[in-house]
Amino acid sequence: MASRSALALTALAVGTFALGMTEFVITGLLPPIAGDLSVSIPTAGLLISGYALSVVIGGPLLTAAVARRPRKPVLIGLLGFFVAGNLISAVAPNFAAMMTGRVVAALCHGAFIGIATIAAADLVRPDRRSSAIAAMLSGITIASVAGVPLGTLLGQQAGWRATFWAMALLGVLAALATAAFVPVTAAGDAARANWAAFRNPVVWLALGMTALAFGAVYAPFTYVAPLMTDVAGFGAGALPWLLVLFGLGLVLGNVIGARAADRHLMPTIVVAATIMLIILVAFAWTAHSRGPAAVTLFVLGVAAYATVPGLTTRVIAAADGDNLIVSAAAVSAFNLGNAAGAYLGGRAIAAGWGYDSTPLVGAGMELGALVLAAALLLVGRMSTRTGDKGRSAEVF
Repeated sequence: MASRSALALTALAVGTFALGMTEFVITGLLPPIAGDLSVSIPTAGLLISGYALSVVIGGPLLTAAVARRPRKPVLIGLLGFFVAGNLISAVAPNFAAMMTGRVVAALCHGAFIGIATIAAADLVRPDRRSSAIAAMLSGITIASVAGVPLGTLLGQQAGWRATFWAMALLGVLAALATAAFVPVTAAGDAARANWAAFRNPVVWLALGMTALAFGAVYAPFTYVAPLMTDVAGFGAGALPWLLVLFGLGLVLGNVIGARAADRHLMPTIVVAATIMLIILVAFAWTAHSRGPAAVTLFVLGVAAYATVPGLTTRVIAAADGDNLIVSAAAVSAFNLGNAAGAYLGGRAIAAGWGYDSTPLVGAGMELGALVLAAALLLVGRMSTRTGDKGRSAEVF
């Protein structure tokens, strides 16, 4: 049984690897894409915001449409959007077509991860949920360590379009892995899709905290290529290994955050977010020197992904369990934060504040996340006083 669960989690991780590579690889390819499509780098950065906003809107709507259907065929079908979108991007003749491809690819993202999150959580005991979710999301961290740097290198050597052809192939492989190993479920067992959960203000607090806490990293990371070359002084050839360094930080943070969140959910989120706030403030100064900039990029990755398993678990817990719509909304919250970070960072650059201002934009977002975390902790104390001690202990 354990081996079957491991195979299923691995298959889901293949899918998140493909999604993670598509979402993140563009950060290392912004300059050549901008040049080829005749747009500025901040404008090219909107390809990240467009992808993220497509996840925000399409995730819950697609999830609601397929919530009562069996998981396996739904997951495979969603990957079809991913493949189609990357094919459109690979042949895009202009910025509008490129944005269309990004939007189509992103339609699968929120629903896939939302359904995969519930599927992963259902494979293990309740006290292992954060770890199972982290295992499913490990595909994204592996994509950051290996996929994104390799995709960036491929784009530099063979042209950025080759990277999107490769990602379309990855989507096909992810669909095959899902078909082979994810267990079949009956239509009625897919999970509950209950919009009524959004009447609970705790759900909105958790979603807002998620968007701000993780989205903060995207203010500087969207522009990591010019930040590390124009500001820190690295050559363009250093970008792949710098992305590997950031990805290694994500992997380490994912492991640390999952284990800590299984034991102490909200304290893990608060500590990781506080560390991330400090790092973002420091990054505005360390970005001016190669060594400190590289170290800060790594530590930023650790802190950023240390929040992810806990934030995801906190949103699901706020809705009292296996609610597919809320699970998809959690993915939407991450991507809304990503879109906001990319957009606000771009506005700071366009205003003439420089690439080194983007970490401070992220720091402002992280501060907002800590304010919402404080509100959630206050709700937790109120729950304890009113006698809901079991639930309070579980989610706070």
